[in-house]
Amino acid sequence: MTNEWRTAEHARAYLAHADTLPHRAEGEAELLEHLPAGARRVLDLGSGDGRLLDLVLRRCPESRGVALDFSPAMLDGLRSRFAGTDRVEIVAHAFERPLPAVGVFDAVVSSFAIHHVEHPRKRSLYREVWDRLGPGGVFLNLEHVASPTPRLHEFFLSAIGYTVETEDPSNQLLDVWTQLRWLEEIGFDDVDCAWKWREMALLVATRPAP
Repeated sequence: MTNEWRTAEHARAYLAHADTLPHRAEGEAELLEHLPAGARRVLDLGSGDGRLLDLVLRRCPESRGVALDFSPAMLDGLRSRFAGTDRVEIVAHAFERPLPAVGVFDAVVSSFAIHHVEHPRKRSLYREVWDRLGPGGVFLNLEHVASPTPRLHEFFLSAIGYTVETEDPSNQLLDVWTQLRWLEEIGFDDVDCAWKWREMALLVATRPAP
């Protein structure tokens, strides 16, 4: 499987149109609604240039964030975006490896990142998210998921200006229901697809408090 995100050209091409992705702002707004009140520590998986983490820190002004990404272009974007604050720790990390020991968090968030790893790694990554959440902590994954049929997949691609021939070859899409079941099996509570538009979905799960 080709991972185009290792190239600066691919990362910059994505950033050039990230703000124009239809309905993205709706999904982000729903994610912000599910953040715990008074969250102090937030881990952002696959941070890109920090778009989502910036929104989270604005929503939770007392919080601090840890941003994980492996793309040199994205890491440069993170350093640029958060140059004027000490609220963000930036860590170079690829999802193929286990998550680093960066502490315990009130929320773990992600935006259109986890679908780039193979399905078994998705599942083990969800378990690692559990391990890094404190009791009552939430996992909020705004994700690109699989359509139930090829026709619906093409319908989605057309809506965002792509075709089957031009879509990201790094995508390894998985349906919502399988991922929700995995989260339940790990032990999460309140597992839900809280928002969805075609192949964009917000998966929500809470680590139970004692």
